[in-house]
Amino acid sequence: MRIAFAGTPEFAVTPLAALLDSDHEIVGVLTQPDRPAGRGRELKASAVKEFALSKGLIVAQPSTLRTPEGRAVLESWKPDVLVVVAYGLILPREVLAIPRLGCINIHASLLPRWRGAAPVQRAILAGDAETGVTVMLMNEGLDTGPILRQQALTVTSNDDTTSVLAAIASIGAPALLAVLEELDAGHLVPQPQPGTGVTYAKKIDKTEARIDWRESADAIDRKIRAFRPWPIAETTYRGEQLRIHRARVLEHAEPSSGAIRRDPGSLHGLYENMLVVACGKGLLGVLEVQRAGRRSMTAREFVNGLSAADEAFI
Repeated sequence: MRIAFAGTPEFAVTPLAALLDSDHEIVGVLTQPDRPAGRGRELKASAVKEFALSKGLIVAQPSTLRTPEGRAVLESWKPDVLVVVAYGLILPREVLAIPRLGCINIHASLLPRWRGAAPVQRAILAGDAETGVTVMLMNEGLDTGPILRQQALTVTSNDDTTSVLAAIASIGAPALLAVLEELDAGHLVPQPQPGTGVTYAKKIDKTEARIDWRESADAIDRKIRAFRPWPIAETTYRGEQLRIHRARVLEHAEPSSGAIRRDPGSLHGLYENMLVVACGKGLLGVLEVQRAGRRSMTAREFVNGLSAADEAFI
C-alpha cells in the first residue's frame, strides 16, 4: 500500500522505521515545522524529520492542515492510508477524507482511558498499574475513533514517561503492521470504543512540575516519574530552582542525621546514597538532582555541598 506518515517526536520514529522495513511504500512524511530549542533558541528539526531525511524520504512541514495550501502536498502523494503517531496538529475532516482507506492512529493508552495529549504522563500520575497502545481508525473526535487493535503494558514503580513511551513504541509498531496487513486483505473489523471508562489526558502545563511536599511520598514519586524527561519535577533550594530527576519511596530508612522530623520538605541526610525527605505522608529517597544552570548530580554529591544550616526544601 501507499503509506503517508505524520509524526513528530522520538516516539514516532519506531513505527516509521517499522513501516520502512515493511513491504509498504512510504510516499511522504509530514512533521511539524522546526522549532527553536536550547539556550541559543536555534531552530531544531523534529526527531521524525531527522530520521526521515536520513532514509531519503520526502518530508513536508505544513504549519496547518486547515487550508487547501497546507493539504496540497498530502493530496499530491495520493496515499492509501495516512498513519498518524504523535503528530501534534489537528486533522480536519478534509484531511481525514484524503487517504483511500482512511487515517490510522497509534495512541499511547488503552482507549477510551486517557484520550488526549498526554496519556502516558496522566497514567503515571494517576498510579495506573497498566496502560498500553491502541491502534484506531481516526474520526473528527478527540481520540474517539473505532479500535482496530490494542495491547496492554504493565507500568512498574520504576517506570517513567521515557521508559513507558519506549515500551509502547516497541509494541505499537508490530501492532500497526498487523492492522495494515488486515486492512490490505479486507479483513479488518473496527470496534466502537466503549461508552464507559472515558478519561481525558490534558496537555501537561509546566506549572504542574512544582512539588508540594505536603503531598504523599507516593504522589510525589509519581510526579517525578511522570515529568521525566519534561518538564522535570522541581522544588526550591535556598531560593533557587532544584530539579529532581530520580527518586523512590522509602518504606524504611535510617538516615545518618538521626531521628526523623515529619515536617514536609525537611531533609534527613543520606540513606543508601539517597537523600531522605519527609513528605506529608511517608519518606522519599532522592537519587538525582540538578541545581539551576548546572549538570545533574547524585544525591551524595548534592549533600556533600550542603551546610549544617541546610535543613529543608521549600
